[in-house]
Amino acid sequence: MAAGKKKTEMKPLYEGAKWDYGLVDDSFQAIQKIAIEEMGLDVYPTQIEVITSEQMLDAYSSVGMPLMYNHWSFGKSFVRDEARYRKGYSGLAYEIVINSNPCICYIMEENSMTMQTLVMAHAAFGHNHFFKNNHLFKQWTDANAILDYLQFAKNYIAKCEERYGQKEVEKILDSAHALRDQGVDKFTRRQKLDVAALRQRELEREEYERSQYSELWRTLPETKSKDSQEIDLIERDLAQKLGLPESNLLYFLEKHSPVLDNWQREILRIVRSVAQYFYPQRQTKLMNEGCACFVHYHIMNRLYDTGQITEGAMLEFIDFHTRVVAQPDFDSPHFSGINPYALGFAMMKDIERICENPTDEDREWFPDIAGNNRAIDTLKEAWKNFRDESFILQYLSPHLMREFRLFNLTDDTTKPHFIVDSIHNNRGYKAVRAALAAQYSVANLDLDIQVSKVDLHGNRSMVLIHNMTNGMTLEEKQADMVVAHIKRLWGYDVTLNSVDPKSDKITKTYSE
Repeated sequence: MAAGKKKTEMKPLYEGAKWDYGLVDDSFQAIQKIAIEEMGLDVYPTQIEVITSEQMLDAYSSVGMPLMYNHWSFGKSFVRDEARYRKGYSGLAYEIVINSNPCICYIMEENSMTMQTLVMAHAAFGHNHFFKNNHLFKQWTDANAILDYLQFAKNYIAKCEERYGQKEVEKILDSAHALRDQGVDKFTRRQKLDVAALRQRELEREEYERSQYSELWRTLPETKSKDSQEIDLIERDLAQKLGLPESNLLYFLEKHSPVLDNWQREILRIVRSVAQYFYPQRQTKLMNEGCACFVHYHIMNRLYDTGQITEGAMLEFIDFHTRVVAQPDFDSPHFSGINPYALGFAMMKDIERICENPTDEDREWFPDIAGNNRAIDTLKEAWKNFRDESFILQYLSPHLMREFRLFNLTDDTTKPHFIVDSIHNNRGYKAVRAALAAQYSVANLDLDIQVSKVDLHGNRSMVLIHNMTNGMTLEEKQADMVVAHIKRLWGYDVTLNSVDPKSDKITKTYSE
């Protein structure tokens, strides 16, 4: 209970672990009152779905969506996760929440009543608020249409399997999934997922693609020989028409492959549209979980302060919450990097501390928010306007760097030892903060692969460029497999060159 707050006694919402739908609804209403009236959260209408553990496994094996087309990879994930769960090697997600309107929140029937309350606070209000208000989700996703689009995708691929055979559809999906991370637009705004327009386009696409195909390939030179200068001019003109270089490989193959049928192009579009939907989530994992943890922590404490949950329920909550936001030491067998729940929640609570009880150091580093006594409003502004990388750069405090004992380790492959070049002191705070933020940058995590050249005046071969990061080439076996998938979709020879951006020299070539 927060210092200085008087506990107001009310009748507890529930007693013990057992739950029923009436208790779930009572808890939801109590949570909603705190979230909306006290915290001022702005959320989509919420739909709570109670499911079994097997249904939960099925849901997150198919990327956590309530509707999804069929593919063997989802079944493989289900079998793997189920085996690990049954043997006790891993637990299950306690909830899944869908960025849709209405927001769909899955809760497991195996959960205790305290867990159901916690999960609804965490997902139905924490994640829900973040989905609706963060600028990346506003720009890149369409919560009003995603469920209709997934239904369209599921039905479309099922019809393709009936007409063209499951194996043929599976081949296209395999190749599209292999290129999924290189199938998102990083610099343009998303388009509305108008399902009615999609169905209309399905009827018109054959004629449209034929006209596009003719426009593209009529640029082929005549059979008579041309000099190199003329060929260069043709290639530059063609590159301009094709928009080269192009980093969205699935988009380029969908629009310009000389061998794909119309239904195959639509499948590529479906895969890249789903990948685009998850693009903001990849950039906001720490913030999203930190927001949800802060919200559930605040709400559960307010429920306890007002007597709506018992001490036993509060102890159960504290036990679970502590385990979720724990950060294992680097030498722990459970260590797998920085826990996004731990750092995200710690940063949210630290911002609250800076707003309400700042130190002189806080006033120096955060003059705009230190002591403003508007912690919730300050957090809502941060949740709205930042992604993980920029959030860390803006709000990670020296106090928290000391608490997490952060330091920067440099691995120079030309030297025999690691170098600790920055620690959590006055000389190293900014360097440590910048280095940590860089680890959350999608630009640093994703491979930079672009379609560089298409040789239409000759053998229709494709050349891709991989701009290496820190001198690192691709893993050869995986690169060869991905190049094979690109060739399947393009239909002609494909070459992938790893290039050192500093020297502009090709260091490794993969071809199929």
